[in-house]
Amino acid sequence: MAEETAVDYSLNNPDTLTKYKTAAQISHKVLDAVTAWCAEGEKIVSICEKGDNLLSDEVAKVYKGKKISKGISHPTTVSPSSYITPYTPLSTDAEEASTALKAGEAVKIQLGAQIDGFGTIVCDTVVVQADKNKDKELSGREADLLLATYYANELLLRLMLPPGLLAAGSDEEKKKAASEKPISQTKMTKMLDTVVKSYDCNIVESTTSWLFERNEIEGKKKIVLAPENENAKGEGVPEVGEVWGVEMGVSIGTGKNRILEKRPTLHRRTTITYQLKRPSSRKTLSEIVKKFGTFPFSLRQLEDEREAKAGVVECVRSNVLRQYDVIADKDHATVARLFTTIAITKNGLVRLAAPPAPDMARYKTDKKITDQEILKILEQPLARSTGAKGKNKKKKKKPAKKAIEQDDDDESSSEE
Repeated sequence: MAEETAVDYSLNNPDTLTKYKTAAQISHKVLDAVTAWCAEGEKIVSICEKGDNLLSDEVAKVYKGKKISKGISHPTTVSPSSYITPYTPLSTDAEEASTALKAGEAVKIQLGAQIDGFGTIVCDTVVVQADKNKDKELSGREADLLLATYYANELLLRLMLPPGLLAAGSDEEKKKAASEKPISQTKMTKMLDTVVKSYDCNIVESTTSWLFERNEIEGKKKIVLAPENENAKGEGVPEVGEVWGVEMGVSIGTGKNRILEKRPTLHRRTTITYQLKRPSSRKTLSEIVKKFGTFPFSLRQLEDEREAKAGVVECVRSNVLRQYDVIADKDHATVARLFTTIAITKNGLVRLAAPPAPDMARYKTDKKITDQEILKILEQPLARSTGAKGKNKKKKKKPAKKAIEQDDDDESSSEE
């Protein structure tokens, strides 16, 4: 009997990258829609429900008739101003369900789709505007925060490139560049701290980026920025052929966090097995396994929300499920977050699912980055040109430099 050929799920298989890109296209489309729904007075639970419905509808349109799993890799979450972690309230919790968006607050939108277990997640921070002020100029501390987060994210992506990957010059020079040690996570934090402090902000403690694998969004490697203690250290370095979920969190406060006394509604199945005793727990877990696999989910996505609230208790207690606590800034300060799903290829870093670049014309601040080493890194491309497509990509990699020049122009104008 002939042996079955093992399926190659790495990026060496073109189908893998195609599935990631298909999931990313869906994530982008839904992010755009949810962003448009975030207006003053809108209830968060309603936005989240509409976002998940749209994710499901879009996923259903692709890979029809194929015997592969597909669905939501991260439920739609909309986190208020000082919240750090994804927030997804339940309709059966009256007080939480009544939470509405306020004009002027920075909300974090996070969501994602998966095709055949290849998940992409994206998060963007938007400032809620009153209908008549949708294109309003952003200034003061909100401008400082969003610029600090954007530039810190751009720097982090470049620091994740393996040494020498984009090196130019002779073979000897390329070999020498590739032999250099990767930037340590301690140095990453120090350099990123320089960026955000240029805008009088701080990195959110224990901001974590994870290696992505098939059916896994928290792999064996991780990067932990500004770790809150010795146990919160990272592990491993990014390498060619890997997909990562890259997070950047910044606060206008100290960056310290606190757990809120709110019901955790976001959960994820672990690899631990346990013989659950309660029938309601077994029923809930069975539904979770069938619908979500090992991807995160909200209790509101389950068939009976009230039953789910009771059913997950034993699952969490026995570590069959992991619950994500609702965490906010310790000082109630405003927090911004970005989340990008990237692929590291032989030609550089590819943004699979990424928040849109900000419209720099809307941001007004007297602060700017002055560290020359960091400015030089921000001007570097994330990938090498590979012909016509490469040229188009290269044009998209210049917003950081353009934005820094804009800061200089703004400062010159203010001095006049």
